[in-house]
Amino acid sequence: HRSLPHTHAQTEFKGSTHCRSQLQSSMASDHRLGALKAFDDTKAGVKGLVDAGATVVPLIFHHAPESLNDAPHHHDHQFAIPVIDLAGLATPSGRASAVGAVKAAAETVGFFQVVNHGVPEAAMSAMLAGLRNFIEEPVEAKAPYYTRDHGRRVRYQSNFDLFQSPAANWRDTLFMDMAPEPPAPEEIPPACRAVVPEFAGLVQRLGSTLLGLLSEALGLRRGHLEEDAACLEGLSLACHYYPTCPEPHLTLGTTKHSDPSFITVLLQDAVGGLQVLVVDDDKQNPAWVDVPAVAGALVVNVGDYLQLLSNDRFKSVEHRVVAKSAGPRVSVACFFRTDGSTRVLAPIVADGGNARYRNTTVDEMVRHYRAKGLDGVSSLQYVRI
Repeated sequence: HRSLPHTHAQTEFKGSTHCRSQLQSSMASDHRLGALKAFDDTKAGVKGLVDAGATVVPLIFHHAPESLNDAPHHHDHQFAIPVIDLAGLATPSGRASAVGAVKAAAETVGFFQVVNHGVPEAAMSAMLAGLRNFIEEPVEAKAPYYTRDHGRRVRYQSNFDLFQSPAANWRDTLFMDMAPEPPAPEEIPPACRAVVPEFAGLVQRLGSTLLGLLSEALGLRRGHLEEDAACLEGLSLACHYYPTCPEPHLTLGTTKHSDPSFITVLLQDAVGGLQVLVVDDDKQNPAWVDVPAVAGALVVNVGDYLQLLSNDRFKSVEHRVVAKSAGPRVSVACFFRTDGSTRVLAPIVADGGNARYRNTTVDEMVRHYRAKGLDGVSSLQYVRI
């Protein structure tokens, strides 16, 4: 009989231990939320931490070791990111060669770089300089643009998913929704007001060229993706600033993710840090491969919407940006999306094939993306059959 009280006491002890761990977890969660809110309220972003002389990375930016080291980093890999020259598109043979190269890249690694793309280097340099000038302004000059209101076409913030993601990323961003309805000039910060509309127009023209090549690579008429699928209808710029990091081994510039777009065109400076997750032909042995900075080139990648439209023929591949002690790194990601949030995304199924995705809308895909943040899980899994 003596054991009964002992058992009861053990149960009580286990119960109190469980309650204590729940309480500790709740307190840790509250503390983290408080730290996130305090950081956000400064409206100074990661740049503000660095300017204040931070010599350590705050806990809210610490990523779990398993997410930092989820695959080896290969400097030399069979899947080098191809560089495609668009200079010969005016001739039938030159165009056929470019279509073949784009098709091979889109079907395998999902990334390629383009040169002789029609965006002058002066416009590219001016865009990067304008972004750098804005982010490096005093906090009080940037604060009016700092917002989490998706209704505003120009939004400066640090981490769009700050309150959803498991860990914050070491970067600040100026978002601008440029098409179909561009912001009024006064909505764009003065530091980049002159260059943004010009750069966006040049990138849209390149987007039309790329969508033509990708349409032909799918065996469709040249105008299909632009006109029938409305892939050129919406354009958003995510202008990223990655400050130098005192402890780059603890955090990331951007977590592993794939893009909520048809295609993304990226302008990056020479600092480097962008990596693509590649697998071999058997979908085994994933490895991180660097996307090197090629002078005058723009990086292009397939987004989730195009993988869905192509019924998995084209690959929307996961990628990330590592934090670096060098820098700052500055880049501009140009996301081609459809403006119609209710527009149906439906896979283009080859004769005799089966659809791998159910029909969905852009609105549904964006809701998944915003709700979960950059958690390394593709939104495509929610619509896969």
